[in-house]
Amino acid sequence: MVKVYYSSVLNQPADRVWGFVRDFNSYPSYIEGVAESVIEDEKNGDEIGAVRRFRIGQTWKRQRLTAHSDSQRSFSYAGMEPIEFPSHGGIDAPAAANYEGTLRLTPIVDGNRTFIEWFVELDCTPEDATQWNELFTNLIPKWVNSLKRALDG
Repeated sequence: MVKVYYSSVLNQPADRVWGFVRDFNSYPSYIEGVAESVIEDEKNGDEIGAVRRFRIGQTWKRQRLTAHSDSQRSFSYAGMEPIEFPSHGGIDAPAAANYEGTLRLTPIVDGNRTFIEWFVELDCTPEDATQWNELFTNLIPKWVNSLKRALDG
């Protein structure tokens, strides 16, 4: 098991940021590269059990909303299928991994800003842990920076 954690400060009020991300289907509005997202089975984007199907490039991925709290300004999700490690031509890629993620926002009173935490847990073999850790150590800050740009735009 690998747990990758990242935190940062957003120069926006927590309620504004939460309003931007709380709908599980709003992924394309704040993650660059996500072209579209659809909630399956006519569920709401804040309904636990909702499945979002989203497209990055030509690849569709599915995630299930496993927790959602307006009072805690957080949500958690799990991949419906194991995630494949991106191929880098010739490098032995680790085996696909199951994963779960959580995004949590906390108000910072000083300056009316937001403390954001985003972490992902991957169920992988010990020999694959380093590569998965490195990948998500690079991805999560990119997602947070994408959110920052979307909020500022």
